[in-house]
Amino acid sequence: MKIKKGDTVIVISGNDKGKTAQVLKVLVKENRVLVEGVNVVSRHTKPSNANPDGGIIKKEAPIDASNVMLVDPKTNERTRVGYKVVDGKKVRYAKKTDNVFAK
Repeated sequence: MKIKKGDTVIVISGNDKGKTAQVLKVLVKENRVLVEGVNVVSRHTKPSNANPDGGIIKKEAPIDASNVMLVDPKTNERTRVGYKVVDGKKVRYAKKTDNVFAK
């Protein structure tokens, strides 16, 4: 998967199309990502020690990785991602501008 935790992505389809946010978690086996403030769902919870009042809690749900694209940090435009070897290390780069993404 070409998307990693902490990357800035833009949503390209769905209800939150056009939103730009950071990736909170990557679920590789399911090919899904958890993006901050995107695909927010309501969860009805019973009272517990962690949440003594219970009630309705808003939280992010994972979306498919194909519905987001990486944002190039230098140009702030969405771009496709490729891999190349630089100084013996495999790095990700923006195909539009050839910029290497920082780790």
